[in-house]
Amino acid sequence: MNAPSFHPSTPGAARTRARRGEGELLRDEILSAAERLLIETGDEDAVSIRAIADAVGVTSPSIYLHFPDKETLLFAVCERQFAIFRDALDTAAGTTDDPVEALERRAEAYVSFGLEHPEAYRIMFMARAGLVEKHAEAVKTGAGAFADLVEDVERAIEAGALRDDIDPHRAGIFLWTGVHGITSLLISAPHFPWGDRDELVRELCALKMRALRRDPG
Repeated sequence: MNAPSFHPSTPGAARTRARRGEGELLRDEILSAAERLLIETGDEDAVSIRAIADAVGVTSPSIYLHFPDKETLLFAVCERQFAIFRDALDTAAGTTDDPVEALERRAEAYVSFGLEHPEAYRIMFMARAGLVEKHAEAVKTGAGAFADLVEDVERAIEAGALRDDIDPHRAGIFLWTGVHGITSLLISAPHFPWGDRDELVRELCALKMRALRRDPG
């Protein structure tokens, strides 16, 4: 399942100084421009403050009035993307009433999102140690996505599809490590002979779920 596509606003022409009350609007335009550039270039390093300012039609100092540095700006972009990410996973899981299939479809949507938005995924889940903690406010929705996964595991246990001796939180971590592992590897090593990606992801999900099923057969 494909994750929803972003539709950032198009860059504006050069502007005069913002009027009172337009600050929040300019902030949104800055975020949309950074988001668009991140998607178009596929490279975090190519998204400079100068490029964002040019896309919006303002000077670089105008960017710093809203964001102290590029790092904070990119995490604000990812805060938006976390919301879309969470919605994509919930939508995928909601396409079936079978609790195990719901978990598998959630996992497939996870990988699809990462592969369609690799640079965003790197910032969201592959940032250097300590960076995410520094911007914890921006990734709260990511924690919400994990909570959704744990709730789906709990439903599958209650339905009798998964073993009742497993801890839902630990099972959620077990499943997450699998989908994150394959997503990060597909992003970092695209030239490795993975074979059919969709089939690979389905097989990975099936193997993970087999370890948790009440009846592995």
